[in-house]
Amino acid sequence: MKKIIVTNNRLVCEKFHKNVDIIFNEDFSYLDVLKCVRDKIHEGHKLLTHPLSGSVKPNETPFKSVVISFDKGNMDFDSLAIIEESIIAAEKFINQKKLPKYSERVLDDCRFIDYCLIRSGIDSIDQFY
Repeated sequence: MKKIIVTNNRLVCEKFHKNVDIIFNEDFSYLDVLKCVRDKIHEGHKLLTHPLSGSVKPNETPFKSVVISFDKGNMDFDSLAIIEESIIAAEKFINQKKLPKYSERVLDDCRFIDYCLIRSGIDSIDQFY
């Protein structure tokens, strides 16, 4: 199944750019990634991974990657509900506690965690589609 990764994580971009279409913007915040995904859902793409996957909270990492369908169809209201609820939840976490200023080493760890989460999601998608 052809898919798109929306990400602000350069490691994800580096690892997947040869096999998967990527929407990458390193300047995107966590919320910017989710809002970009929401815009794509409005265009007819579907969520293929949950926007809040993993146990890392939105106020604990600056990096986020989400997989959506490459193909577009009618707007998928289940995908829209999930992304809207995810944006609300992420905003709540971020407003409660701002993201710390991390060292580059910690940021690399955050990139790797996000990469592992999205790799696992892609492996699952590839197994079932």
